[in-house]
Amino acid sequence: MSTTYWPQLLTRARAKFSTGELPPFLPKEVERIKDCQLIELAKRIERVPVKIDSVKSPIMSSCIKPVCQNSNAAVVLLHGFDSSCLEWRYTYPLLEEARVETWAVDILGWGFSNLETLPPCDVSTKREHLYQFWKSHIKKPIILVGASLGAAVAIDFAANYPEAVSKLVFIGASVYAEGTGNMTKLPKFIAYAGVNVLKILPLRLYATKLAFNKVPKGSLLDFTRVGQLHCHLPWWEDATVCFMTNGGYNVVNLIKQVKHKTLIIWGEDDRIINKELATVLHYF
Repeated sequence: MSTTYWPQLLTRARAKFSTGELPPFLPKEVERIKDCQLIELAKRIERVPVKIDSVKSPIMSSCIKPVCQNSNAAVVLLHGFDSSCLEWRYTYPLLEEARVETWAVDILGWGFSNLETLPPCDVSTKREHLYQFWKSHIKKPIILVGASLGAAVAIDFAANYPEAVSKLVFIGASVYAEGTGNMTKLPKFIAYAGVNVLKILPLRLYATKLAFNKVPKGSLLDFTRVGQLHCHLPWWEDATVCFMTNGGYNVVNLIKQVKHKTLIIWGEDDRIINKELATVLHYF
């Protein structure tokens, strides 16, 4: 594609989304969010069909697609635990400005996919779903970027489908947790009670304060509502309980299997994942 044509295409695409409406499948709570960059990116969320073996009909899977697919490689952004593609609302526009073909994908069970059929949301199904998404819609080697638990998703994916990945980027990687521990042994009603705690506003506010070193004045509640938005979908509890009671991600033994060139990024003031683990991961 001509380098002179790309800015024109990007400008027209942004004008289209700026004057457009939010997708009807987003929870109504999105109307309470004031973050302009969030709203502009949310307008671009689409659902595309992804077929997996355990479900008869394709899953209409949520993502943010690039304006144009025009390069030999693509960047795929994976959010963290219990989050969504909107986690990338400040990163995505920068990659787009740099003319990088970028996909922000919702990991199965979180985000804004249609899960009325309630597919399994354990690790193996999340992996298959991401692979079938890649096979159906991207179809070329990807630079896989994982933030927090998204890095564990990336390791699991790269170890199982090395041909689909060209490089890896880890941001504050949560890859040394050995699954969900005792959650696998809990009675279902206790598991549901525990998962629902993740949804409550005070806990989300606290998590948001930890995740961001400096939240702009007056934006803490808004940032929290962004992180909480997908929790308002009716299948969120079931999907998250399925993930937690099936053991979650335990990728420690897979790290050595991953031979792809990897960039590790960590914040000096990370208050969630110990920054010393960056050195451990680098020399693993």
